[in-house]
Amino acid sequence: MPPQIATVVFAAGIAGLFWLNRDTSVRTSKALWLPVIWLWIAGSRSPSTWMGMNMEEIPGQLPPTSKLDQVFAGSLILLGVIVIARRRDWMAVLKTGWPIVLYFAFCLASLTWSDYPEWGFKRWIRALGDVIMVLVVVTDAQPAAALRRLFSRVGFVLLPASILLIRYFPNLGRGWTIWGNVVVNTGVSTNKNSLGALVYLISLGTLWQLIVLLRDKTQPNRTRRLVAQGTLLYFGISLLHTAQSATSLACFVLGAGFMVVTARPFFRARPAAVNALMLGVLLAGGITVLLGGQAEAAAAFGRNSTLTGRTELWQQVIPLVPSAIGGAGFETFWVGPRVSEFYAIRGGLTFTNEAHNGYVEVFLNLGWLGVCLIALILGQGYRKTVSVIRRDPALGVLLAANVITVAIYSVTEAGFRILCLPWFFLLLSILAASRLITLGEAASTGVESVPIVLARNSDALDLNPTLDRRRSDSARENLS
Repeated sequence: MPPQIATVVFAAGIAGLFWLNRDTSVRTSKALWLPVIWLWIAGSRSPSTWMGMNMEEIPGQLPPTSKLDQVFAGSLILLGVIVIARRRDWMAVLKTGWPIVLYFAFCLASLTWSDYPEWGFKRWIRALGDVIMVLVVVTDAQPAAALRRLFSRVGFVLLPASILLIRYFPNLGRGWTIWGNVVVNTGVSTNKNSLGALVYLISLGTLWQLIVLLRDKTQPNRTRRLVAQGTLLYFGISLLHTAQSATSLACFVLGAGFMVVTARPFFRARPAAVNALMLGVLLAGGITVLLGGQAEAAAAFGRNSTLTGRTELWQQVIPLVPSAIGGAGFETFWVGPRVSEFYAIRGGLTFTNEAHNGYVEVFLNLGWLGVCLIALILGQGYRKTVSVIRRDPALGVLLAANVITVAIYSVTEAGFRILCLPWFFLLLSILAASRLITLGEAASTGVESVPIVLARNSDALDLNPTLDRRRSDSARENLS
């Protein structure tokens, strides 16, 4: 099929998926398109890159920046701030997610000892964009519906587009490994690992929607939506195989297995059973390492015992951190003369601007204090998401699966960096769980100012305006 015809066919198919998945029984704010666009960019390439304005990054120098990208990101952030400023509960969400606030405050403070504070501050502002977009989603009048539409709108565009580029536009959808000797499939992303992260996270959200639709036969337009979500999951599984990203494949298998198992009635009212299950998984992993079976485990997912050279990279880069306590400063380790020293140690081998390990990456930039804050975020996130399972089992297991898989993903990839989808969905899962718990507690105490309707399983804990005053508030939010 000629590429031009294939483009038309795929565009029609994408439009068909949106049509099949439409659900007029719920209304979400039009502002939800802001985080959707944000994720379209974070999950693919920057506007300047799509327009062919590629700028080469030179080791030892500050990475080049694009005014177009800065204006585009700044506009989205500004619009997001306007939206959440008009909503009443964003402060309550941040208050319950205080480890995230503490982490970002420390990131800002770390710039006081950074060699490049101005560069780091720009990156910090961009990092705030992730939080703002997450708040736009979780403070929506119907947060569960907003989550469904976020996953669908991002997946319906980026996953089919990746297949289109790989098959019909290989100059855009394929690339070379960093050694330049193997062709890899990148899709809409810039490398196979970014494509894998996009696919595994969207596929977990798609699986969640399929579980809800299969269990609840009263869902409106159920058959059409099953077709749309089933097609999207098929695309996701196909792309996971195509991307050949072992980490993302392992995370999807683990996350999907966790969702299917813990969604069973036995686990719904027993958070202790979920904790016991996770403890068993951790013990199994620990025993594998103690018995020397890590090489076999890595080989099962297409890795060697060095995780494709990652362990050697960690040994070389960790001694270069200027302070074990506070690191080099937020997002400023991989800039300046330090990078030239790193390449001298490696003998000029291959270019990289990350440690390929989220915890090592945080240590390089923020030291042990930053690593401890990440551990605090993961711990609180796991606790909160597991507690949501009792209120909304299907949604709770998705949020918990995101936290667990991002924690594991970050062992071999830098999963806690800005404009990184695992980091975005980690924040989204934690703050969504915080909001849903807050709403559930308000409903159980009969607080009149927060109307809760415990409707279908998929919409449990959605905030539905029932009084005239609340209808007007919701209308104003929709206009925003």
